[in-house]
Amino acid sequence: MLAGLLLGPARVGPDGLLAVLAHLFGAPLPAEYARDAAVLGVIRAPRVLLAALVGAGLGAAGAAMQGLFRNPLADPALIGVSSGAALAAVAAIVLGGTVFGAAAGLLGLWLLPLAAFLGGLGATLLMARLGSIGGVASVATLLLAGVAVNALAGALTGLLIFMADDRQVRDITFWTLGSLAGARWQHLPVILLLVGLPSLVLCALARPLNALLLGEAEAYHLGVPVESLKRLAIILAAIAVAAGVAFTGLIGFVGLVVPHLVRLAFGSDHRIVLPGAALLGAALLVLADLAARSLAAPAELPVGVVTALIGAPFFLWLLRRSHGGFGR
Repeated sequence: MLAGLLLGPARVGPDGLLAVLAHLFGAPLPAEYARDAAVLGVIRAPRVLLAALVGAGLGAAGAAMQGLFRNPLADPALIGVSSGAALAAVAAIVLGGTVFGAAAGLLGLWLLPLAAFLGGLGATLLMARLGSIGGVASVATLLLAGVAVNALAGALTGLLIFMADDRQVRDITFWTLGSLAGARWQHLPVILLLVGLPSLVLCALARPLNALLLGEAEAYHLGVPVESLKRLAIILAAIAVAAGVAFTGLIGFVGLVVPHLVRLAFGSDHRIVLPGAALLGAALLVLADLAARSLAAPAELPVGVVTALIGAPFFLWLLRRSHGGFGR
């Protein structure tokens, strides 16, 4: 986060950062640091905080989903939240001026993030409903339901893109590539509530997720309410991820890569993996955003492209290594 504040196309020195921090506590701001105060206060600070919160949510949700499904290749997209958010966001872009005209006028710039959040959460709830038979949700059934929901959302998204004009297609493309350029201070309380709080609660599920690694029957005999745990973990992960991508667009591979890096370093204990994945996810997304706005300056790379360039090679390496089993 310190690197994200200081580095970039417009460099800010440590003395400038200290002067701005002192100004927040009532000290006068020297005139030579007015530019630094504008860069930090208007652009970088909300952007770095947004990246940290969203990265923490993606990391914690990814670790929880890998533990819940006992699958090292699971990530939050598996439960349909990303495809549902994308479908609702594309619908808001394509139909915002016609079908959602009244809502667009009332909500303004909040229409797109609200639609993406509700779409991601709705797709996950649909997946959980389809994956439950007689009140019991088996891992295999949830996986199949997630595949079906992702396929349906992808088909409907493609249909909407076919209906879009050139400007809308461009907006859709940039949204799906992910960006933190739209970070604003007024977004952060919402992100803190809908991403930060669910991430903390996911970290509190470490012990039951540890028991679940032994198998559902063993966890049940150890006193873990398995079905309640599944529902709670899926809902919390869906809220955190849907709220994050609602404000940043789709950002891939963070939820997949980060938990594995923590496991490689510290083992499979979820008491370490969950908070470690949240912290490392925050760090990774902050650094990816720093690279996105620095490598092609004055232009800016989509942050989703940067995370994919990091995550895809790791994913391929993980596939070759996966014969060793989960948690190794």
